[in-house]
Amino acid sequence: MERTYLAVSVNNVVYTVNAFRPTKRNMVFFGWSFFASWITIELAWFHLVWQVLFTGYAVRRGALKTTAGRVGFALNLVSWAGLGVMVWRSLGARREVHAVFKADGASGSFGREVRKRSTPKIKTRRIRNVPFSRVAGKTLKLDVWQPAERAERGVKRPAVIQIHGGGWVIGDKREQGLPFLKHLAEHGWVGFNVNYRLSPSATFPEHLIDVKQAIAWVREHADEYDVDPNFIAVTGGSAGGHLTALVGLTANQPELQPGFEDADTSVQAAVPFYGVYDFTNRSGYYPDNVVPKFLGPVVVKAFIDDEPEKFAAASPLDQIHADAPPFLVIHGDLDTLAPVEGARDFADELRAVSKAPVLYIELKGAQHAFEIFPSLRANQVLHGARHFLETIYASALEGRDAEDIPTEDLIEAIDPEVAETVAS
Repeated sequence: MERTYLAVSVNNVVYTVNAFRPTKRNMVFFGWSFFASWITIELAWFHLVWQVLFTGYAVRRGALKTTAGRVGFALNLVSWAGLGVMVWRSLGARREVHAVFKADGASGSFGREVRKRSTPKIKTRRIRNVPFSRVAGKTLKLDVWQPAERAERGVKRPAVIQIHGGGWVIGDKREQGLPFLKHLAEHGWVGFNVNYRLSPSATFPEHLIDVKQAIAWVREHADEYDVDPNFIAVTGGSAGGHLTALVGLTANQPELQPGFEDADTSVQAAVPFYGVYDFTNRSGYYPDNVVPKFLGPVVVKAFIDDEPEKFAAASPLDQIHADAPPFLVIHGDLDTLAPVEGARDFADELRAVSKAPVLYIELKGAQHAFEIFPSLRANQVLHGARHFLETIYASALEGRDAEDIPTEDLIEAIDPEVAETVAS
């Protein structure tokens, strides 16, 4: 028993230490390091419980009577301390995100509208596999998340488009964004989880074109789903975060809307999660082979030295302009797939020129894909993101333009201790 306990203890401490220091450059251990850190961080409480229970069992079997058992126990103490820090950081998302625009915290017209819209949860339903586009021999489909009951006559609901991630080559609407869409639908939103063509079959900007086609389709079918066509937000993670940012920054550009050039593809708010904001790797945040070995041949189908303009067109950093919609950029500081420095740069540069509010939330101790399933951290983040969107929508109902929304109004109800982190 003591040897088994020691082996399990070594495994425990390795996973815990890796969660604090996941590798970013070692290609041999990169995949394991990411997955192991992600599952350890977001389920830290679960790992803590089973490790304590297993230790109790081992102690009853006499494991501590040997040197191997005592070494195992010491290693577990290290693991438990680390897991405790992870749980504490996850709970700290409440302070970091606190973009929970509480009715009693907000003031002025924003506060009144948020109070009006912050209703109790309602029952929802999901409509699967609704076709929205036929392109290149494929039928693209989306899932609809909406309140179970139809809206009252004349009442329209805000909509959100969810874009899945997967490195532009894998992923599906069935796998990502589900907790956020369900949460929004429970509070009166209509969500559309969309699929798009994937590389290597698809070549950028075909991924983006498909998402814009979905936006046009939602506006065209707004009455059918009780949607307010004047308010559509967009969100997504990883590659979906990249496309979310581009959707927000490239509204109504004819070259990105072939065959539907006259359709309105603007969005009124954008919430990218752990996105990719630079296809050129100009700052060296990614390994040197990412552009020449992956983005170039697989996604863009070009050489960056020969056609740099194609990589700039795919980089949200190069599409920043003053008329961007309100943005809430969310990223974890331990992200190994999309380094956090890229999100910081994007938020800083967008904030410097945008007329609309740009909020940036950096989550301490969070990995990539932290909100794929409900967790202590994810629940707080999604709650805060909803309040951000509700506040933007409330302002739109009042007739205010995005540039007339002071950032101070958006963060007024955020915990004072983290307001500077979120909006500075």
